[in-house]
Amino acid sequence: MPELIIADASCLIVLTKIGQLDLLRQLYGTATTTPVVAAEYGLPLPEWIRQEAAIDAAREQLLALLVDAGEASAIALALERPGCTLILDDYKARKTAEKLSIQLTGTFGVLLRAKRQGLVSAVKPLLDQIRQTNFRFSDALEIAVLKQAGE
Repeated sequence: MPELIIADASCLIVLTKIGQLDLLRQLYGTATTTPVVAAEYGLPLPEWIRQEAAIDAAREQLLALLVDAGEASAIALALERPGCTLILDDYKARKTAEKLSIQLTGTFGVLLRAKRQGLVSAVKPLLDQIRQTNFRFSDALEIAVLKQAGE
C-alpha cells in the first residue's frame, strides 16, 4: 500500500518556487492536502494532489486556536488518517503534531528522501535556491540537513 502523504502549504509553495513540486509525485505517487491548504497555496493543484477535508470540523477549529488554519486542517486530517505522514515546516505546528503522535517530515525531509532515491544529485543547490525565497531556516538546520545528505 502506498504511503499516504498530507502536505501543508509551505511545502507546496517552496517546492513550486524552486521548480521541484514534482518531487512529491516522484517520491509518493500522489499527495493529499486540504481545501484550506489548497486555498493558501493559491495555484491550481496538479491532478496527482487530491483534496480532502477533515470530517471533524470541531477538532479542526480547536487546532486553529494553536496554529494557522491551513496547518490546523492538515493536522486534523492527519488525525483521521492513521499511518499517514504529514509534511509540516512550521515549528509550532510540528510541535503540536508531535504531541498528537502524528508521523512528520518537512520540506527538507522530502529533499533528503529525493537524494537518497537518486531523484536529485545534491541538496545544497536546492537549499541555496530556497534561501532566495521567503522561506526562512537557520544556518544550524542547513548544516544538519547537509550532514544527513552527506554533503
